[in-house]
Amino acid sequence: MPPSSFLYVLRRLLRSARGGSRHVRAAAWATGFTALFLLAGSWAIVPVEEGAPRATLTTFPRALWWSIETATTVGYGDFFPVTAGGRVIAALMMLVGIAAFSIVTAAIATWFVDRAAGDMRRMAAEADRLEHGAESKAVHELHSLHDRFDHVEELLRAPGPTGRTR
Repeated sequence: MPPSSFLYVLRRLLRSARGGSRHVRAAAWATGFTALFLLAGSWAIVPVEEGAPRATLTTFPRALWWSIETATTVGYGDFFPVTAGGRVIAALMMLVGIAAFSIVTAAIATWFVDRAAGDMRRMAAEADRLEHGAESKAVHELHSLHDRFDHVEELLRAPGPTGRTR
């Protein structure tokens, strides 16, 4: 599965949640709180809107659909509150929805950043290891060349067949 696919990201986030990473736990709590708030808001708005003229939020399923639309800031306009109390509930739904989606988005972004930072640390460690290995090899080759030059110098200083140094 490619690293950018939704299911891959979801699987990694859930694994991280079991591991206890703080940002994933925050996202899970925000999601759970939002779900409960959507249910509570849907339940609360029906009695507030029920008797009002032109009311569209008169059943729980409609109210639940409206609360999801509102919290996600989609707002199709098919259902909307017409009373002052309903509008207060709608404002709370909007604020909670925006906050929850911000927390979840931030948690996912933090997960990506942490993962990239870990990759960078691993790459830097590998580069250091390779660089150190290359330096050791270069130092070894320099010592070997130095020894060979010393040997050549000794040969040049050694007396030749005529007794003279070369």
